Amino acid sequence: MKPAAAAPQTRKDFLSVLDFDPGDLERCLELAAQVKADRSLGRQAPTANALDGRHVATLFEKASLRTRSTFEIAVHEVGGHVVPLRPDDALGGREPVADVARNIERWVDAIVIRTFSQRVLEEFAAAAPRLHVINALSDTEHPCQALADFLTLREQWGTLRGRTLAFVGDGNNVAVSLVHAAAMLGVHVHIASPDGYQLPHVAVQQATLAARFGARLRMFTEAADAVAGVDAVYTDTWTSMGQEAEAVVRRRVFASYQVNDALMSLAKPGALFMHCLPAHRGEEVTADVIESPASVVFDQAENRLHCQKALLLMLLAPPQA
Repeated sequence: MKPAAAAPQTRKDFLSVLDFDPGDLERCLELAAQVKADRSLGRQAPTANALDGRHVATLFEKASLRTRSTFEIAVHEVGGHVVPLRPDDALGGREPVADVARNIERWVDAIVIRTFSQRVLEEFAAAAPRLHVINALSDTEHPCQALADFLTLREQWGTLRGRTLAFVGDGNNVAVSLVHAAAMLGVHVHIASPDGYQLPHVAVQQATLAARFGARLRMFTEAADAVAGVDAVYTDTWTSMGQEAEAVVRRRVFASYQVNDALMSLAKPGALFMHCLPAHRGEEVTADVIESPASVVFDQAENRLHCQKALLLMLLAPPQA
């Protein structure tokens, strides 16, 4: 069977959702749905050997369960080979980031990086013109999570355009990538955050410029106002990696932003609950909500695998002849 491939590659890197145009984003979700459907075929799946002979390095400066596992499985399931790198070797200050990137591009086709600084990703991409660089989470964006989020919503809703999603909590990297993708896909987003923790102004501008099909982004300070009548409610941890020293303060500041039964009752009947995980039951979300029928958090986690397979195929698989 001839290996199936994605549309002809037009993008070198995926540092941000904004590295894709709307057509790329929609194709990625379509391809993710297809590889998910084909997974039961195992090595007989059309994409099982699509990356035969290709090498993908992984470089995780931050802890990871879902992202690391799903990328390693994804590379294997499309026929590639994973090359794990030690952050102490690659980002330990022994040599400039640009020199590390210039070495790595001689050996592998792509690198998946989870790091504290978006600047590291940008330096890798700029220094290594042949290397495909994928953002597996940085301090400012989490684009792979957004892919999984919207594949999950597409499965639940069928049509994305015109739906409304509320994000309650810190205007962090997850929220930034979420509003980027939502704008391109025609989904309205309400963001509820306390003063001082709002979505960065540049992300608001970017989402406004990227908006299609009348998608609107609205900012709130009260969680109840943001959640009223929405189709899904999304939250994330109040204290991200690297912010541990702020945990006590953040628990106090975000206390009124907890997603609980009372807050969910303000959303549209049948509204979904979303979380990128790991979740802290009793803090940003109650156990009752995350374990309720409304919760799709483990669908989101599963869909990381399928979206990352689709992403690898779009960046690395040769076009069909």
